[in-house]
Amino acid sequence: MKVEVNSASFADALSWTTRVIDNRPANPILAGLKLEAKDGTLQLCAFNYQLSSRHHIEAGVDEAGSVLVLGRLLADITKSLPAEKTYLSSTETTLTITSGKSTFTLQLMPEGEYPDLPEVPSKLGQVDAPTFVQAVNQASVAVSREEDRPVLTGIHARFEDDTVTFTATDRYRLARSTFRWTPEHNDINTSTLIKGSILKDISRSVDEHQNVVISLDEQEPSVLGFENSGRISTSQLIDGEFPSVDSLFVDEYPIHAIINRQMLINAIKRVAIVAEKYAPIYMSFAENELTLSAGNESESKAKETIDIDMDGQDIIVAFNPNYLIEGLSVISEPFVHVKITSTIKAVEFNGQQEADGDESMNYRYLVVPMHP
Repeated sequence: MKVEVNSASFADALSWTTRVIDNRPANPILAGLKLEAKDGTLQLCAFNYQLSSRHHIEAGVDEAGSVLVLGRLLADITKSLPAEKTYLSSTETTLTITSGKSTFTLQLMPEGEYPDLPEVPSKLGQVDAPTFVQAVNQASVAVSREEDRPVLTGIHARFEDDTVTFTATDRYRLARSTFRWTPEHNDINTSTLIKGSILKDISRSVDEHQNVVISLDEQEPSVLGFENSGRISTSQLIDGEFPSVDSLFVDEYPIHAIINRQMLINAIKRVAIVAEKYAPIYMSFAENELTLSAGNESESKAKETIDIDMDGQDIIVAFNPNYLIEGLSVISEPFVHVKITSTIKAVEFNGQQEADGDESMNYRYLVVPMHP
């Protein structure tokens, strides 16, 4: 293999592709990165059995070929290459990287031992990147960190015609984000369960000027594919049944409050300063005012009152302050619509564009109150 590439493009492609390589892979061969030069491109592939990444850049290919080298080491080398152009050449046992007056030589890994990457499924549909990123961020709030319950570490993705719904729950809260997309064909009705941390990682690296193409075999779903700006990722799906959560959403709430979102977040953060770890903050809704309080008589206390627009009876509800901050922070609208049934049933939070308008149902966030 003999190839000429742009140094910056090469470094960027390596940085993205090698992110799936574990620091200490269970199988040493998975520390490898596969490079393949052909048809005017240099293709890069990495895999860790659960997640794969594929990328390609333009290249001047003098000799086609493929090699397998230590991926993270190659990525570290390319970050410091001194010249605009980089030259790659391989023998049967080594890969030589030359840029300016710098030369590096890496030993090749046995390419025949590298596992086959999963095939990218057929295209299901596409959505603009900002919408995708926002939906992932919103649903990720409620992803569980309990690895002993794998289904709760996932985001349930439902694809139904031109609508996609991401849902996650850790049993104490539930986040659901809904968005429109362009399906590849009519009559789509399928769902998958993908690890939330993987979906979040994919969303962090998308080019927001390009659409995100989602791929899935509707008949035999085993992997979910994502393509954006020439970058392709696949992820194994979680084997398990996501809990039925639709019944947790209530159609009618007796108590409603409209609050400036940023004002509420700031007040929660201030009051929570005195709250001990795992201790609640109290939200007292009464006569168009919300009073937030935390702490106790024997130690530190804090209290703050903000004006709200309220409809319904007075009520005091206790919450985990971190759950409130995390959920409110991913609402994009300037106001939040709080809907309450009682002191023990889940409270719903929605974004609202205008103080006197209607709440948005594109993002629904439920939080179970704490016992005082």
